[in-house]
This record gives sequence, C-alpha cells and structure tokens, in this order.
Amino acid sequence: MRRYRPGDDVGPLEQWPFDAPESEYRILRGEPVCHGRLDAGGPGHATRRGIWRCSEGAFACTEQGDEMMVILEGRCRITDNATGDVLDLGPGDTAFVRDGMRVTWDVAEEVTKAFMGWKPGGY
Repeated sequence: MRRYRPGDDVGPLEQWPFDAPESEYRILRGEPVCHGRLDAGGPGHATRRGIWRCSEGAFACTEQGDEMMVILEGRCRITDNATGDVLDLGPGDTAFVRDGMRVTWDVAEEVTKAFMGWKPGGY
C-alpha cells in the first residue's frame, strides 16, 4: 500500500509520450511532456493505479477509462469538450473523468497526480 500527500517525492517516473492513437492527442499550447508510473494493473487489466506528471502546456485527448485523480502538486484546468464544464485543480483537489470523454488539459504549473482507473474490458 502506498500513501501520497501533496508535495511528497513520488519516486522515479518514465516518459509517457503523446503517441497512443486511441487517445487522439492534440497539442494545443507549448510543448508539454508527460511522465508516469503504474503501481498496479495496466495492459490487460480492468484497473490501474499510479502517478502521472505533466509539464506546462495544453493538449486535448480522449480519456481511456474512468479515472479518479488527486492532484499532488501544480495547477491545471480540465475542460470537458462536450459540455464546456471546467475544473480548476490544485494540490489536494480530486477529480473524476469518464471513459471516452474528450477533454482539454491546460497545465499552468507542472502537475503531478495520483490516479486510479477502471476500464471494464481492460486497458
């Protein structure tokens, strides 16, 4: 079991490029770079949990799985492209996105989040 709090050192992360075709990434501002780590689950599993970090910039993507996230550090805005609903998030904030949502991430300060995802057919 792991416990993360805002500002904690989350350990080593590997680069996660914006290259998953099913996510249909589109860079909108800057040159954001993402890193992450799966602590459990992943390909072939219905659940996954881990850490994700992204540098400043903005991008649109299609979410792959239902996901609950907690922002550990940084600031970002997530916009649901279908409804226009906006979430402004910072350390300690929690958000939920649904599988298949098209969203825009606008990262104002490098963001680190802990996440738990679920996809019935597996990732």
